[in-house]
Amino acid sequence: MLTIYGANNRMCDGISRRNFIQIGALGMGGLTMPQLLQAEKNSTLGKSGKAIIMIYLPGGPPHQDMYEIKTDAPSEIRGEFSPIKTNVPGIEICEHLPRMAKIMDKLVLVRSLVGAENSHSSYQCMTGRISENRGTPPPGGWPELGSVLSKIKGPTHPAVPAYVNLSHKSRHGEYNFGRNSFLGVAHTPFKPAGDIRYDMTLNGVSLDRLADRRQLLQSFDSFRRDVDGSGLMKGMDSFNEQAFDVLTSSKLLKALDVEQEDPKLRDRYGRGSARPERDAAPMHMDQFLVARRLVEAGVRCVTVSFGYWDWHGKNFWNGRRYIPPFDQGVSALVEDLHQRGLDKDVSVVAWGEFGRTPKINKEGGRDHWPRVSCALLAGGGMRTGQAIGSTNRLGEEPKERPVHVQEVFSTLYHNLGIDANKTHIKDLADRPHYLVDGYNPIPEVT
Repeated sequence: MLTIYGANNRMCDGISRRNFIQIGALGMGGLTMPQLLQAEKNSTLGKSGKAIIMIYLPGGPPHQDMYEIKTDAPSEIRGEFSPIKTNVPGIEICEHLPRMAKIMDKLVLVRSLVGAENSHSSYQCMTGRISENRGTPPPGGWPELGSVLSKIKGPTHPAVPAYVNLSHKSRHGEYNFGRNSFLGVAHTPFKPAGDIRYDMTLNGVSLDRLADRRQLLQSFDSFRRDVDGSGLMKGMDSFNEQAFDVLTSSKLLKALDVEQEDPKLRDRYGRGSARPERDAAPMHMDQFLVARRLVEAGVRCVTVSFGYWDWHGKNFWNGRRYIPPFDQGVSALVEDLHQRGLDKDVSVVAWGEFGRTPKINKEGGRDHWPRVSCALLAGGGMRTGQAIGSTNRLGEEPKERPVHVQEVFSTLYHNLGIDANKTHIKDLADRPHYLVDGYNPIPEVT
């Protein structure tokens, strides 16, 4: 990380809370100096305004307790929750999702998601690929969806990163994302809540002294050599002289400042807490609102990690705790996008790494179940107001219309005008790779 501190409003720990900016690992989350400023000159980039908000539910949510209640299953499978009607005839969902029920016409439920593996990892949700320790990734590793968009589309504005990761660091390492890949450091996400262990500070350079362009560039040069040694990023060129314009822009900082929003809207989203839940993520409702503000500012992909969903015990106690805030945050986000006319341009996906076992265990929980899981989609100009697929009576496997994880990725790319089966990216060995392995967009929604 690159950290530049302000000179005023310092707190007791000596760090200014309002006058600082952290920029990830020189590449600045999709904002290397060459790419960033060349993109500004290239009239073919950054004009679509299309974006994706991906909400990751670490641990794997229970498909049969949220979107497809098994009312006719035995008690050891059915569970404690009841279904409620939605505003779309024939579609019922969990009683703890009442807000979503009222806007079901703006949502798509995927009840038969397949292609998952039994791995507690965000990797598949972020990349569409099986995890590195179970597959054979190309040199450098598979890129996350946001990194791909950063590479293919570039930034929409020179001071706005293409990919922003809003998630807080989880104690369970595999829940975290925003990793490097064969696309290089240039396309890793900007992390407003970055890991301080990787911070790099321009010692003695405050915002007041950033006007000294030469000093700034010399400071970049002082650590550029170490970063270049990774082999994952290209060297800077003459465009780095304009780094000053990026660092002094207020566009990104304004997007991150939810205090500018109407308190009534903030209440609609909810407030929550930034404290992580167990070994996973916080139920920080501001993330949903910041995500909307970021895509409105021009960010192409925003990722959010929300809550704790690995309910091996007390499944229904946990459900009553975690499902309602998820219901509130997602429904507020979707409604807000529609009210702002962004529903055709911004796609939303919410999912976890796998489903949960049909049978409730002796601890009252459900264990890992990769054979079938679920996803929630919205926006992106998709045909909403439908539930795709179903599982069998016990929720063990798809009964109708299995939907592969890579079909979801193909759909998200399609919503941004990218043909995932014809577009390729090259790894560190200069070998091309298509974005998905032959899977087409979900025809029911496109």
